[in-house]
Amino acid sequence: MEKYYVNPNIEEAKTLPSSFYKSSETFSNVKDNIFLKCWHFIGDENSLIPLSKSAYPFILLDNFLNEPLVLVRNEKDEIKCFSNVCTHGGNIVINDPGKYRNLVCGYHGRKFDLNGKFMSMPEFQDVKDFPTECDHLHEFRIENLGPFLFAGINPKFEISDTIKIINERISFLPINQFKLDKNKSKDYLVNSNWALYCDNYLEGFHIPFVHDDLNDVLDYGNYETIVYNKMNLQIGFADSSEEVFDLPEGHPDHGKNVAAYYYWIFPNFMFNFYPWGLSVNIVKPISINQTKVSFRSYIYDESKLNKGAGAILDKVEREDEIVVEGVQKGISSSFYKAGRFSPTREKGVHHFHRLLAEFLNS
Repeated sequence: MEKYYVNPNIEEAKTLPSSFYKSSETFSNVKDNIFLKCWHFIGDENSLIPLSKSAYPFILLDNFLNEPLVLVRNEKDEIKCFSNVCTHGGNIVINDPGKYRNLVCGYHGRKFDLNGKFMSMPEFQDVKDFPTECDHLHEFRIENLGPFLFAGINPKFEISDTIKIINERISFLPINQFKLDKNKSKDYLVNSNWALYCDNYLEGFHIPFVHDDLNDVLDYGNYETIVYNKMNLQIGFADSSEEVFDLPEGHPDHGKNVAAYYYWIFPNFMFNFYPWGLSVNIVKPISINQTKVSFRSYIYDESKLNKGAGAILDKVEREDEIVVEGVQKGISSSFYKAGRFSPTREKGVHHFHRLLAEFLNS
């Protein structure tokens, strides 16, 4: 496997080589060494699993990880996440969301309780040393930011640290009151490598050149990027005439005109907070040069939807797609190998490339 290196000194560093975005072997290793070892955004509990003694089956990153999972809210209102694969013959256990007293496989009748524990199985009376731990449903870790759920497949880091950092700035928002708006949520198919999409998101450098309307709203000169361990934060400031957060005293940015907080969590999802609510973006690899990006809009104050930095998300997305797809074509050139980073504007991209190299090399 190709080894990748990104100099920790951004002033000396080169980007990942173009081969990273074109190699089938690397794309496969990204699945095994990154996505299977990270946390994933699942959704909000109020939309997915609002009732006790209920279950919600889903496929994690369909067409990529293809991992069958099931969310369960048990009798104690605890939310758990299990493998949705029967430990007898590998059949899918739960096919439809709804209320359940137990989880019963429809193939041979193996039964599990709402804590994923094996209960019974027909015609297994004579099986020796049965059941064992491997007969229970495999459980995955769950963490939450308010109503928003994250599942850890086999995580190499703690997302609780990331959640704590996000809360330092957004804890004043009533996120438990945010409501999913399916009409404003949509999927986009982008003809590029998933990492190129993230590269683009992680820098505001391109805003004056690509996003005329967004540039009119944001104060590009004061655009700020803060790098954390497995996360970046970009802060979009605005003129006082634009729609901004009403930040309370004691807030880290009190007295500043903040139009948006853009959080990116390694490797592939973004939490974008605006005065109207939240846009969650999930970047889903499909192939080396194709990606699905899912936008999920959670509304708090509908009166602010058409104002400020969060007013033209669809237009901004389309503009980003054009650029990212252009880069996908460009890196196919035999004469482009790697680029350099702007120390003032591309700290987020540099951080992302270092994390990619770290995970792949491990």
